[in-house]
Amino acid sequence: MVAPSPYAEALARIPARERDIEVLGSRTHLVEYGPLDADRTVVLVHGFRGDHHGLGPVVAQLPGIRFIAPDLPGFGASAPLEGRPHDIDGYVAWLDAFLHEAGVHGTAVLLGHSFGSIVVSAAVANGVPTPRVILVNPIGQNALAGPRGILTRLAVLFYRVGAALPERLGFAALRSRLVTRVMSETMAKTDDRALRRWIHEEHDRYFSAFATRQSLLEAFRASVSHDVSEYAADMTPSTLLVVADEDDITPLAAQEHLVTLFPDARLEVIAGVGHLIHYEKPVEAAAAIRAFLA
Repeated sequence: MVAPSPYAEALARIPARERDIEVLGSRTHLVEYGPLDADRTVVLVHGFRGDHHGLGPVVAQLPGIRFIAPDLPGFGASAPLEGRPHDIDGYVAWLDAFLHEAGVHGTAVLLGHSFGSIVVSAAVANGVPTPRVILVNPIGQNALAGPRGILTRLAVLFYRVGAALPERLGFAALRSRLVTRVMSETMAKTDDRALRRWIHEEHDRYFSAFATRQSLLEAFRASVSHDVSEYAADMTPSTLLVVADEDDITPLAAQEHLVTLFPDARLEVIAGVGHLIHYEKPVEAAAAIRAFLA
């Protein structure tokens, strides 16, 4: 039996439109939520191995805002980048072009979650214009140098082996439900058994939707080789950091240091949650976002 989404009813009340557009010569899939004539447009940049579904629970709490949620190149229903690597520079070039193609370049607020926080920060630091920036569960320190550096290196080896194996074996390893479940169990902090079950099913449904093993390996290397602190000093727009007090990827102390690196930033700490704010505490995250945008 499929676990019901606790946010489905609220999300269903928000109009949604799906379409594909061409960006830098490859297909990008997107979902647009909310009214087309909204006063505020927010572009959502999801995390590693996710797609546009992940931030849906937050969207559900913010009716009246226009959200544009693309699948990053190589993930979800989007094709890989054409003729360029899936590194930070590649994703920044794609995001800049995507904003132009979507008609919101310079006007949309940029929101990045997890790996998306690195992509958004790098883009803004390199001159992509936006009135404001929102980072949810930002990656505030280098994963290779952090407290889980050894585990990160093992993960790099896992993705490298998955890319090198014969195709059938490689895809089977990288799409292993066991590996996905271990990751999901580690990140989820809620004691609500129904919510945990739904979170695990979401990861089972969407974490294996990647285009190629090579694009996945490149994106993973990008996600663990960079962090938001590299770009913070060059991000001039007002920035909101929505962080968790139990995040295993970037501890709270690192987030408290990270916010001091920005010219203009504020920190919103959500208690009792880890790296899955968008799944476990979307109501609290939405409240912080609403206040920031107001």
